[in-house]
Amino acid sequence: MKQLMLYCRAGFEKECAAEIQDQAAAFNVFGFCKLKANSAFVIFEAYDADSLRAFYRDFDFRDFIFIRQWILLLAEPLTLPATDRIAPVLEAALAQEVTSCGELRVEFPDTNDGKTLSTLARKFTVPLRQALRQAGVMLPKEQKRAAVLHLFLISGNEGYLGLSYPENNSSLENGILRLKFPAEAPSRSTLKLEEAFLSFIPRDEWETRLAPGMNAVDLGASPGGWTYQLVKRSMMVTAIDNGPMADSLMDTGQVKHQTVDGFKFEPKKRNVYWLVCDMIEQPQRVAPLIASWLVKGWCQETIFNLKLPMKRRYETVKEILADFEQILQQAGLGYELQVKHLYHDREEVTVHVLSLAKR
Repeated sequence: MKQLMLYCRAGFEKECAAEIQDQAAAFNVFGFCKLKANSAFVIFEAYDADSLRAFYRDFDFRDFIFIRQWILLLAEPLTLPATDRIAPVLEAALAQEVTSCGELRVEFPDTNDGKTLSTLARKFTVPLRQALRQAGVMLPKEQKRAAVLHLFLISGNEGYLGLSYPENNSSLENGILRLKFPAEAPSRSTLKLEEAFLSFIPRDEWETRLAPGMNAVDLGASPGGWTYQLVKRSMMVTAIDNGPMADSLMDTGQVKHQTVDGFKFEPKKRNVYWLVCDMIEQPQRVAPLIASWLVKGWCQETIFNLKLPMKRRYETVKEILADFEQILQQAGLGYELQVKHLYHDREEVTVHVLSLAKR
């Protein structure tokens, strides 16, 4: 197995390729990428199979920014004739001596053309799973701790077969967390913060880190998409924006709206736990602003977006984050940082930071 398949948002194949080559090289794994614009996936082919397997085992999947899922490919693309799509998959799995897989995912690219394969993927999954279980490729019952077998369809008659492992992959089909837009929310941007909470904050810590009664500040809040998520969790929110806030949020009594420039606002009390920010500003301005809040102890935890340029998006994110972390480190601040190009993001990435300073 010398190839990885990497899922990403359509249009971000170059960022995906740059990231996998950068991260692999840090493990002394070298190779080249095969990609097609707007395909929503990239193939990385390493020169050495053993070093690729070691990298796949040891690199923490959660550290990827633009990569939604990664799988070790078992074979070249399979031809899947409409008369019998199961036989080629079974043959390829047995040829690679694949056994004891606990889960099957039949997936497809996150593109308009790819989504037309969703019905086929759903209908094909059950008979394929049954055949794989009978052949011993899969366990008799689903086992979340066992390897995941992926069939990634790129058309109705062609697909890639690969493996991933639950301790170091995305647990989501297609690597996507789909959410329903709440009709009462003021804007669709609310889904970005909801996905960030679900992605970055462990469920068993919600009672202490997303607790009712917490104080929060939303910089660039208008019309209230992100504030909605905080109010929904019974927090008290100071919304900072020169634009108007949705009346439905103001009517809750949980929101105080201040028409102040987000770069000039300073909290009067040190009782803010959450700082969130989705300002449409240059990322080179936003990152230092958030860093200053953390260094000054004005917040304990923050989620903010960095808007991306049209070119050198991966390199730009790396440079901004390096400067951001340098500010925190020079201040002697302990922290945990996560960065993701979330499903509900567009031309931006979402950053989460937990300050480890005692308050």
